[in-house]
Amino acid sequence: MSVNPSYYIMSLVMQALAVIAGIVVHESAHALVAYLLGDRTARSRGRVSFNPLHHIDPFGTVLLPLLMLAAGGPVFAFAKPVPVNLRNLKHPKRDELLVALAGPASNIVLACLGAALLAVLFNSPVPVVGATFPASEIFDFCLTLISVNLSLAFFNLIPLPPLDGSSILVPFLKGRALSTYYEIQRYAMPILIVVLYLLPYITGIDLIGLYFDVTVYPLYELLVRVALGL
Repeated sequence: MSVNPSYYIMSLVMQALAVIAGIVVHESAHALVAYLLGDRTARSRGRVSFNPLHHIDPFGTVLLPLLMLAAGGPVFAFAKPVPVNLRNLKHPKRDELLVALAGPASNIVLACLGAALLAVLFNSPVPVVGATFPASEIFDFCLTLISVNLSLAFFNLIPLPPLDGSSILVPFLKGRALSTYYEIQRYAMPILIVVLYLLPYITGIDLIGLYFDVTVYPLYELLVRVALGL
């Protein structure tokens, strides 16, 4: 069955906008929480901002997702790292965890806002199904915004450096173990490539897909059902 080119292009545009919005909010949340906990480094560099240009990494946000899309595998993106000086934090280990979790938490909030907008549209006196632009496109964008942000949130909660979930381990590490943890961060990209591509290819086991089956997809269905009153 052929795909309508205009629909395909519109879908890609919606996904790109949702990813950019998710990344901007995610990185700004890291910077804002770091600032509130005593570190001004990220804020002084303009990272508490909704301007995408302050966060976009040419390779990680643009080129890498396009290459992965062309390869037909899982697609993920990353922005410029938010600089955090742990010495400025009052409780470094605890506050590092709070700064890390702020990103995924902000994506979940953004997904909930998408669901709230979806509910408003669905209960609007103006019919959405079969409606002309922009109502139907906004409806579709809300669904994309929910799914993309839930994916960003739970992907970043995977406990692999430098993903945010790896910071969950920090409060429990000391001495050499903590040093080793920070050393592993240098090999983060090869580790992610192995988990996302080589492991499913060799073993036929899609760990990310299995993980999303019990996190992203059930929560997505819940938010949409609540928004639509189902």
